[in-house]
Amino acid sequence: MDVIIREYAEGDLPEMIAIWNEIVLEGIAFPQEEPLDGNSAREFFASQSYCGVAVSSDGKIRGLYILHPNNVGRCGHISNASYAVGSEFRGMHIGEKLVCDCIEQARLHGFGILQFNAVVRTNAAARHLYERLGFTQLGTIPKGFRMKDGSYEDICPYYIEL
Repeated sequence: MDVIIREYAEGDLPEMIAIWNEIVLEGIAFPQEEPLDGNSAREFFASQSYCGVAVSSDGKIRGLYILHPNNVGRCGHISNASYAVGSEFRGMHIGEKLVCDCIEQARLHGFGILQFNAVVRTNAAARHLYERLGFTQLGTIPKGFRMKDGSYEDICPYYIEL
C-alpha cells in the first residue's frame, strides 16, 4: 500500500483516535488503559514533540506515531515513541515507514537516541522490525506488562543511536 508520512493536522484527529483506541482496547501493546476522546486526544497529541500520520492515496489515515522525550534534564536527549497501525492495514509495511520517519524526526528534533521502554515480548512483528532496522534489545523485564486478560508478559526495551 502506498502511503506518505506527514505531520498530523487537527482534521486528522477522528481517524487517529479510532486507530489509537483500537490498540488501547486490544490490551496487548500500549500501556494506556483508557481510550481517548476528542478533548483528551487533542491534548495528548498536541503535547508530543511530533506526531506523524500514514496517509494512503485515498486520503485516509492508516497509522500514526507519537515522538516525545523519554526523560528530562541530563537524559532529555533520549526520545521515546509509540506506533499504531489500523488492524486491517497491518502487514503492509506501514509500521516500517512510520518507524523510519520517526527516526528522522527524532534527529531533526535534536534527540540522540530513540528508545522503546515496553515492547511486549509476544509482539514478534514489532520486535523483528526494530531489529531489522538496527535497534538493539537492552534485555528483558520479566512480567513488565499486564495484558488485557490480567496475565503478565515480559517486555523488551530497545534503542538505537541516531
